[in-house]
Amino acid sequence: MGPTQRTDHRIPRRHSCSTVNYSRTTEGSRGCSSGQNRPQNGGCCVGQTAEWRRRYAARCRSLRTLVENQNPTRPGRRVSKGLTLTLRITVSVAMLTVLIARIPTDELGDLWPEWNLSWWAWFGGAFLATAAAFVLSAVRWHEVAKTLGMVTRVPRLLSHYLAGQFVGNFLPTTIGGDVLRVSRLGRDTSDRPNAFASVVIERLTGWIVLPLMTLAALAINRGLLRQAGARMALIVSLGTLLLLLLAIYMAEHPRVGGRMTGVGQIRQGLGAVHLALGTYRGHRRAAGRLLIVGMVYQLMLVLATAFAAAAIGIRPGPTAWLAFVPMVLIVQVLPVSIGGLGLREGALVFFLDPYGVSNGEAVLLGLLLYLLNLIVSLAGAPSFAIGNRANRDQEQVLV
Repeated sequence: MGPTQRTDHRIPRRHSCSTVNYSRTTEGSRGCSSGQNRPQNGGCCVGQTAEWRRRYAARCRSLRTLVENQNPTRPGRRVSKGLTLTLRITVSVAMLTVLIARIPTDELGDLWPEWNLSWWAWFGGAFLATAAAFVLSAVRWHEVAKTLGMVTRVPRLLSHYLAGQFVGNFLPTTIGGDVLRVSRLGRDTSDRPNAFASVVIERLTGWIVLPLMTLAALAINRGLLRQAGARMALIVSLGTLLLLLLAIYMAEHPRVGGRMTGVGQIRQGLGAVHLALGTYRGHRRAAGRLLIVGMVYQLMLVLATAFAAAAIGIRPGPTAWLAFVPMVLIVQVLPVSIGGLGLREGALVFFLDPYGVSNGEAVLLGLLLYLLNLIVSLAGAPSFAIGNRANRDQEQVLV
């Protein structure tokens, strides 16, 4: 009898990471490299055990990381991101400086609120409304994921959403919050294209609801149209709604959005958005539920703004808040500042001026809203840290 044969689990050099897709290294994986015959029973390639595939996938990830780190274009990308961040910080600082410079010196001392029971009650109400909005955002995201056939739970999505908010507010030099959400949901479901589509559609519903709220408020209280701010809000809301409907139509149309499909993460994600919008065409009830949840989410943000404003004595009325807060929310997400700083305060100054609100009070309200968002976003710090540790454990290369 010849010598005992043993299986060699080392990765042969002839195998190329580009010829086999081992993104899922479960027992059901069936990747066979070129030149190998697939068994008749439909199982894995001959000699490729589960341990072999696991080591192979880990080595491929290690090689991809090495290639990316040696890519000569990466330093340029880092410089570009650093320049963008610098410009955004500059815009925020410049706008806040201009707004604060316009506040009379004798008014600065009167801006500090009285730390009495009434102030804390209004501030606490604003905090609870902001926290409720975060939860509703996760519920809205879950509605989209469920319609797209993704199996997940609201607490898990809330954890990802809070982590994304923490990244967006406290770590501006890293990846964006939405990118983090896509990455983690894609890792949970092994379906990154649909994860990308779910975040895009979840965002779109919020943008659609905002101009509708402004139009509804202006229809209820037509007297607001005598103000220049209300007329500007009408123009912005109609323009935003028109652009959104046009973008949705083009993304769902087979001759436009249908041509976005293809190879590569970006094209796969855009193709998933195209297919997801087509899915909602056949699920009118799901679309209705999504818009309702989105409406309640935005109403919570309006309520949080009204409570925070009441804490410092600003009370223009419910229809004014319903008409102008959506416009402030649209302005503050423009990617030209950090966390909307400067943009949010400038919009509040513009819209609240007819109600006798001073520049200092409007700026203070904007900063107070930003502080509320920061406080609630701190709940995402543990989720961000735990998720990063789990990701490192999963990507660890076996030796």
